[in-house]
Amino acid sequence: MSEPVLQARGLAKTFGHVVGLDRVDLTLSAGEVLAVIGDNGAGKSTLIKCLSGAMVPDAGTISVEGRQVSFRTTQDARAAGIETVYQTLAVAPALDIASNLFLAREQRRPGVLGTVFRMLDTGAMKKQAKQRIDDLGITTLQNINQAVETLSGGQRQAVAVARAAAFGSKVVILDEPTAALGVRETGQVLRLIRDLRDRGLGVILISHNMPNVFEVADKIHIQRLGRRLGVITPRSHTPAEAVAIMTGAATLDPAQDADDLVDTPRNT
Repeated sequence: MSEPVLQARGLAKTFGHVVGLDRVDLTLSAGEVLAVIGDNGAGKSTLIKCLSGAMVPDAGTISVEGRQVSFRTTQDARAAGIETVYQTLAVAPALDIASNLFLAREQRRPGVLGTVFRMLDTGAMKKQAKQRIDDLGITTLQNINQAVETLSGGQRQAVAVARAAAFGSKVVILDEPTAALGVRETGQVLRLIRDLRDRGLGVILISHNMPNVFEVADKIHIQRLGRRLGVITPRSHTPAEAVAIMTGAATLDPAQDADDLVDTPRNT
């Protein structure tokens, strides 16, 4: 069996007397969508910040494809092939789609124009941006010269996901990607998530939307009060059962933990 593309063991993080993470384990395979669910204060945000380099855990280990890593910054995580799309999206509204895809990764023109005069190779970036959007099958973004501030919420989310997919060679983390989106735009984002999985990337989806979670997730990691309660699948539990476990109204039988079971890939 191949090594997980991303694995965390015993992650702990405290903020004074407040426990953010209490010895949390997480396992993500390539070509898998792992949803992370939990009430407010469950530690979801702290967990993804530790996995994406935005926060340094107090204890525990993180491994990428079996190699232990130490992320001190988000750039460290990006260099390891992990991209994160936060709920705030972090797009530059005044810039066009192509410029947003290469934000903080701008390409310079070859030769002295790039090295001495530091001129950007806008033509190459636009061509690559169009190719990457086409490869992802994003049909809602037709004009890469269009300013992001003129796009709908779903289109802006598509830009952020496309940027993550373009540079996230191993893992893409999505924080509430369908929040505040309509039904049609939500469907487009869910299709993008499936496309990322089908391309062999590991996807971590943080969401409060149980129908969305059960539609696209292969496994569901449940957090409560900073602890990992266990991992279930859409085949082993219903959305109501997942919510009951998440809120403490029910407990998960350790024998049902999906991380301890041999599971077959999901076909959708």
